[in-house]
Amino acid sequence: MKLSIVVPCYNEEAVLARFDEAVRAVLARLGVAHELCYVDDGSTDGTLARLRGLAQQHRGTTRYLSFSRNFGKEAAMLAGLRAATGDAVILMDADLQHPPDLIEKMLDLYQLGHDQVVARRSRDGERRLRSALSRCYYRAVNTWVEVELADGVGDFRLLSRKAVDALLALPEYNRFSKGLFSWIGFDTVTFDYRNAVREAGETKWRLGALVNYGIDGMLSFNSRPLRLAIYAGLGLAGLAGLYTLWIVAAAVVGGVTAPGYVTLVAIIVGLGGLQMVMLGLIGEYIGRIYHEAKRRPHYLVKEGNAAEAALSAAAGPADAATAGSQAG
Repeated sequence: MKLSIVVPCYNEEAVLARFDEAVRAVLARLGVAHELCYVDDGSTDGTLARLRGLAQQHRGTTRYLSFSRNFGKEAAMLAGLRAATGDAVILMDADLQHPPDLIEKMLDLYQLGHDQVVARRSRDGERRLRSALSRCYYRAVNTWVEVELADGVGDFRLLSRKAVDALLALPEYNRFSKGLFSWIGFDTVTFDYRNAVREAGETKWRLGALVNYGIDGMLSFNSRPLRLAIYAGLGLAGLAGLYTLWIVAAAVVGGVTAPGYVTLVAIIVGLGGLQMVMLGLIGEYIGRIYHEAKRRPHYLVKEGNAAEAALSAAAGPADAATAGSQAG
């Protein structure tokens, strides 16, 4: 068999050489045919220069693509999966928070017939507030979405060729890979590993990015929030009816009193805020439809030595034309 390692990179110059050395040491010990597929997601440091050097140093086992700008990790993973030619593909981050030593365990479980081998990290060393918020988020989101999103499970996993082809056959523009991995199904096994610290560089997941990612997860696999708007409207209509009856009864019993200014302002502000939330929610869904209808490519390739593989049969016509015209 042949194993492909797909590695999205964004400003990973400081750690890339150590990552490459560590992964190759594990692969050499295992004696498995392999290729490393790096995707530079528009880095602004020396990441691309490092990838050129690795491609020269390890000819035949190093493939790379470089985007014309930063298109995001989802696009980078998609490009890497398209470029990978192995019978099995492992997705890994370049910051060494995904321990290369776990490749052996993944391959052992793959040999048992599993199409997805998923590494689930512990939350050791993570701030308590962040851990608590993450657990609350996953409990909440799993009551909404149509697929199960497991806490601690990310992109670090092995996929069989059958699973990779299934992912590449999904045509959507707005991709939420964590949900897509769960949606395709197939025989999946999960194992736990201890959370590792970043070897160098800075995390790309700031608070704003995490919030946006959480919203993507909430909206990508269900339309229930839209139905919630109906329920909220019906509930407010019911409360308004009860409040009207209470005002009428109070007027009959005690007579008309001074108008309730505070109550009126509170109702107007509350209803206005609710309407803005619902409009924003509807706008999110419409925006996703808008992007899907435009059918722009997920990324533009500026340079690389894996351009032909990127034009896989799973690529859409827009992506294939773009990659072919832009690859150097």
